[in-house]
Amino acid sequence: MQTLRPLTIEETYELADAITGEDWQGIREELGDLMLHIVFYARIGREQGKFTLDEVINGICDKLISRHPHIYGTTAGQPGLVEVKDEEDVKRNWEQLKLKEGKKSVLGGVPVSLPATVKATRLQEKAGKVGFEWDETSQVWDKVKEEMEELQEAVALGDKGKIEEEFGDLTFSLINYARFLHIDAENSLERTNRKFISRFTAMEDRARALGRSLADMSLAEMDELWNDIKSQDGSRP
Repeated sequence: MQTLRPLTIEETYELADAITGEDWQGIREELGDLMLHIVFYARIGREQGKFTLDEVINGICDKLISRHPHIYGTTAGQPGLVEVKDEEDVKRNWEQLKLKEGKKSVLGGVPVSLPATVKATRLQEKAGKVGFEWDETSQVWDKVKEEMEELQEAVALGDKGKIEEEFGDLTFSLINYARFLHIDAENSLERTNRKFISRFTAMEDRARALGRSLADMSLAEMDELWNDIKSQDGSRP
């Protein structure tokens, strides 16, 4: 399984790329690749006498049933569960049921190796399910501004360790703000990465067409090219 692990991670990122690019053909293909990996893992599990594919499928079915008592049973009389009225109530009950299954913390299910942006989002979501959450979007923005001020104070002091800490706090707050705006912080940043790549490579093409290279151009010249490219792709200056 260790030889499959890095390949599975790679396939998962390829699926994420296809989803971000709204490439339906790519999504279909990458889902097939991931399903093949699932079959591989199940085959290895069976050969090692650990589990079978049927057990994997039945296990997730049992989990979905036990964690959705509002559909397959009732929440009445179950300590810690609320009557389901919306999606947030479903998620809140889900976390409480996981704790009943033996989880020691609502944060326990967040994988250690997740990318930091995704991990921050999941940590905040899980903490919110037990009420550790701001009430209004404006409160989150106030927190962002507070963290910005603290970062500037750390920069003024010149303490690199403190600067890194405060930058992390600011990033964490911005990710929380993204949640309240109902957008995916990771996907939002990836879209910006792709936009930057597109514009920068267009700058390189423009420079070559002029018989120049970016390394030989001044910042003012490159900035002029950049702004021209931005105006043509419909973005604001």
